[in-house]
Amino acid sequence: MLEIKNLTKVYGAGKNKLVAVDTISLMVERGSFFGLLGPNGAGKSTTIHCITGIAEPTSGQILIDGLDVVKDYKLARSKVGLSSQEFNTNIFNTPEQLMDYMGGYYGLKKDERKRRIDALIKRFDLEKHRSVIFQKLSGGLKRRAMLGRALVHQPDLLILDEPTAGVDVAQRKDLWEYLKELNAQGTTIILTSHYLEEIEYLCNEIAIINHGRIVAEGTKAEFIQGGKSVEERYLEIISNENIPLTQ
Repeated sequence: MLEIKNLTKVYGAGKNKLVAVDTISLMVERGSFFGLLGPNGAGKSTTIHCITGIAEPTSGQILIDGLDVVKDYKLARSKVGLSSQEFNTNIFNTPEQLMDYMGGYYGLKKDERKRRIDALIKRFDLEKHRSVIFQKLSGGLKRRAMLGRALVHQPDLLILDEPTAGVDVAQRKDLWEYLKELNAQGTTIILTSHYLEEIEYLCNEIAIINHGRIVAEGTKAEFIQGGKSVEERYLEIISNENIPLTQ
């Protein structure tokens, strides 16, 4: 589904040069629920920005269903839904408008957009807020509106960057179950989160990025072997990257 080959992203030059992502390679199989972990500034968001075309790779290649995200941008991007950590949207649009504009961008007919929007608004309990401008929504409602926008065109690959930040516990658990259902129906999902119990509950594959490099990658079973939690193994690896995942 997603193949990243020797991806490097460099910002600036000379004394201001910053290597945000340093020659990483990843393979995310179709139907996987893939967790991407790392400290702040490790390269997670930059990697996502390169996958989705927000940033252009300095070198390397990213393929989505065999389509190069640079050379075949429009078609490759149509296969992806992104719910980003930042609220990168018009704050004066309503949830309904956000989803409608995104559906139109991807070529959905008016009737199909309405059907999809109505279903997503109902599923994310946004009926009372569908006509409220984004600026006035609570943090949790904003997250749900952004997720609806990412899903309106039914993407094959859903990328979630901290999707439950600011969401209360009950809503977070409800979202977990929805994402499990979505994944079971065939949607490939990439998740970044600082809630490591979220990663452990949802993901079947996990990679850790630190200082722009992949320092560990494997199945959840490999991460939690020996009775350790994903959080314990994550902290162990981040503090000592020489520790192998399997011992």
